[in-house]
Amino acid sequence: MAGTDQQPQRVWSAALGHTVTRPVIVVLMGVSGSGKTTVAALLAAALGCQFQEGDDLHPRENVEKMRSGAPLTDADRMPWLRKIAEEIDGWRARGECGVLTCSALKRSYRDLIIGDRHDVVLVYLKGSRDLIHRRMIARHEHFMPVALLDSQFATLEEPTPDEHPIIVDVGGKPAELAHEIVRQLEDRYRENNGPAPPPPTSPQEDR
Repeated sequence: MAGTDQQPQRVWSAALGHTVTRPVIVVLMGVSGSGKTTVAALLAAALGCQFQEGDDLHPRENVEKMRSGAPLTDADRMPWLRKIAEEIDGWRARGECGVLTCSALKRSYRDLIIGDRHDVVLVYLKGSRDLIHRRMIARHEHFMPVALLDSQFATLEEPTPDEHPIIVDVGGKPAELAHEIVRQLEDRYRENNGPAPPPPTSPQEDR
């Protein structure tokens, strides 16, 4: 994993370096198969952030239930969502930068993990059911059966403008999606903070 992370960092590390100077926390949402993990890893490398795969925070009971083909209930999800919220609040309290994946299909879920945390940015990876279905068929070693995709789309409540989401179409390559998220984060940072100060000049340049 370390080798995988290092290459995107070399490609993307300068993307936000001169415009975003404060820690940023990003939650990538979308149905299973939308590319959250791949894009989030690239984005975390770009921002020099910690990366947390939200699925890794599921209790064992939830994972086994999904592997069996049974959709989770809201009661099943509550301990998972609280754990995600704790992870985010830990980053915020420590002033750290982080990127976290979470399907976050319902508004009520997003209200729990983001809510009034205005320093947390929601990114929605949006794609058609047909495209994501094709991708899931090609995937290996993932506990979400393709049969649950229809259930996910039935549950999905797309983010509304008051959630201030960044919405990215998943039809592109992961690096392209990461680049678009970086661009929109830069735009938001400039809107909120103004243009970045110029880099300091060397003594020779001052002469």
